[in-house]
Amino acid sequence: MNKNINSDVEEKVKRQFVQNKKSTICYKPEIVFISTFPPKVCGIATYCQDLIRSLQLKFNESFEIIICPMETEDENYQYAGKTEYRLHTSDPASYGELAQRINKNDNIQLIMLQHEFGFFNETPNGLSLFLRALKKEIIITFHTVLPKPDEELREKVKEISSFCTSIIVMTGISAQILSDDYDIPSDKITVIPHGTHLLPLINTISLKTKYGLKGKKVLSTFGLLGSGKNIETTLEALPGIISENPDVMFLIIGKTHPTIIKNEGEQYREFLQEMIQRLHLQNHTRFIDRYLPLDELLEYLQLTNIYLFTSKDRNQAVSGTFSYAISCGCPVVSTPIPHALEVLKEDTGIIIDFEAPEQLAAAVNRLLKNEDIQQKLRSKGLEKMAPTAWENSSILHALLFRQYGKDKIKLNYTLPAINLSHIKNMTTDFGMIQFSEINRPDIDSGYTLDDNARAMIAVCRHYEISGDESDLELISIYLNAIKFCQQSDGSFLNYVDQQKKFTQQNDETNLEDSNGRAIWSLGYLFSLREILPQQFSDEAGSIIEKSLSHIEKIHSTRAMAFIIKGLHYQNSESNIPLLKKLANRLVKMYQHEKHRDWHWFESYLTYGNSLLPEALLCAWITTQDDIYKQIANESFGFLLSKIFIRGNIKVISNKGWLQKESVKESETVGGEQPIDVAYTVLALSTFYKVFKDEKYLQMMKNAFTWFLGKNHLNQIIYNPATGGCYDGLEEKNVNLNQGAESTVSYLMARLCFPVTNLQ
Repeated sequence: MNKNINSDVEEKVKRQFVQNKKSTICYKPEIVFISTFPPKVCGIATYCQDLIRSLQLKFNESFEIIICPMETEDENYQYAGKTEYRLHTSDPASYGELAQRINKNDNIQLIMLQHEFGFFNETPNGLSLFLRALKKEIIITFHTVLPKPDEELREKVKEISSFCTSIIVMTGISAQILSDDYDIPSDKITVIPHGTHLLPLINTISLKTKYGLKGKKVLSTFGLLGSGKNIETTLEALPGIISENPDVMFLIIGKTHPTIIKNEGEQYREFLQEMIQRLHLQNHTRFIDRYLPLDELLEYLQLTNIYLFTSKDRNQAVSGTFSYAISCGCPVVSTPIPHALEVLKEDTGIIIDFEAPEQLAAAVNRLLKNEDIQQKLRSKGLEKMAPTAWENSSILHALLFRQYGKDKIKLNYTLPAINLSHIKNMTTDFGMIQFSEINRPDIDSGYTLDDNARAMIAVCRHYEISGDESDLELISIYLNAIKFCQQSDGSFLNYVDQQKKFTQQNDETNLEDSNGRAIWSLGYLFSLREILPQQFSDEAGSIIEKSLSHIEKIHSTRAMAFIIKGLHYQNSESNIPLLKKLANRLVKMYQHEKHRDWHWFESYLTYGNSLLPEALLCAWITTQDDIYKQIANESFGFLLSKIFIRGNIKVISNKGWLQKESVKESETVGGEQPIDVAYTVLALSTFYKVFKDEKYLQMMKNAFTWFLGKNHLNQIIYNPATGGCYDGLEEKNVNLNQGAESTVSYLMARLCFPVTNLQ
């Protein structure tokens, strides 16, 4: 991350950003969302609001979203955004008029319609007339899919489906029903689970104190209240729960559904209140009769010990409340709606029968007396729901938009804001902690020289860009940790426990790579001596000088590459001979292994591969010896041919290195590490500076989008809610732990980009 290299790349990206902004001001493809929207109190309204917000955050430059609210004759809401269109569902003429207006707008490429049968009851044929009149591609999301339909319902759904290009449902069971019971072609159906909110793990004790629930075992349920929620099942179960858990509190969160208020008033709530009185449950129940802001609702869910879902609607396809509860880490006890049957398997929750208070009491008591089971359900639930984060939901929707957008919609990922929160969260007054459980630092894992060296590079780079004075404290901590690890002979140990003692692992592991990373970080800090406090660069220079006699003896391939980069950044005349000595070793390795189909330094591709050609290119920048530039170019071209497939990055898997004898791309799926993607981004940045070849800049952007969801799972690796980066991309899941290596690696890559989108 040479200063001149970074500034050149930044200027190029900035110029492209300005050009792209100019081109997108004139025309951006439009997508019309037809749905209910807040301030209407409705689950689908909230769903659509969350989806649109996520799409706008993630693909802001890719398309424009236009909202078209659906309203009945007695509704006239004021919406937060501009509303060019409205559909008055009570007025038959409104359907044709809306279709005509949409057809006249050539910018509109897609229609996204949220479907619930109750929306269109007042004009039975209105929806069909509207869909038939539209001359745009239509995607419909079915929020309810009823099994075993009668002939009338079956034909109605088939007719609606015939007008649309694609159908979205939220569970595999719903997809199967559409296919089996309605004869909808399966290739027309896409399953995109109900989205959920990313949340950091937080201290539940402090939350319970905040809401007056200190010392309570909290049961909760939430959503718009109505008899379908079947809250009475829980109330009937409570006496049996209280007898074993006298400190239990049941929270009933949410207002009564506005349609029910209109037709029945508060009869159901009053019925529940009478039941509470009769069963003497006043000290163990609490109504929260408000439509809670999202942040407050999520806090209530996070402090919940067990979430109870007792719906008696056998045909309820999906529940957003259910999804939100699991994603907040709640163990769930649920009735067997299709959504629950699909999610609560493989030890992710407990299923009970409909209207079965005895089963409910037994399940709750079993969970409350066994914290280990609760924790297991929390962990399994979080893992299960991770793919449903709104960020991932928006990716799956955007891929559909691109597929059916008639080549007019191209996806450009928006860069997340630079966020050091998790870096700081993982850092103590001694250094950066090695591992985390989800986003919670695991102090038992101790510290490593590796992580603190990488962290110092990243925060130095952040300070170089931002001038944020708070970075200096972090840099000082990491520098002191590196100094602590240096031994009297100039070498470094790597592993330190939480008591700040060196562990036995130092005697069992080859530490050459760790020593190399230390020199890289110290050299990079030294290169910023004009903007950093002098004591930092003096200390870094002193540590490097003390290490010289030791690092000269290092022969590990990547360790030598790290050292070359460090000496390149230090740019000390007296150390250039050592840089050349190490670079010449890499040259000899390359010449020994190279043949017609294999242009590499070793007989295999393993981890941190991009580092090797980048190190030789740094050696050329320092020495101008052309052999370094030639081999850097050849070897990097070879590597890129193995890790970029149809423009997308797929780094070498740690589950199976690529051997010389097998010159084809690795077929192993999963085992991709953030650090390898980050090293590739850094190397591409350096190569772009030297060769001025646009392909490196484009590859750099494509590689970075791996963190944002452009990978084989279409899931985010960077968590914008915590500022942490997940620890790896596996075959079928993402490792949700956000340790030091992955988080710092992401930040190093992110700091290569000064703008907010990747066009």
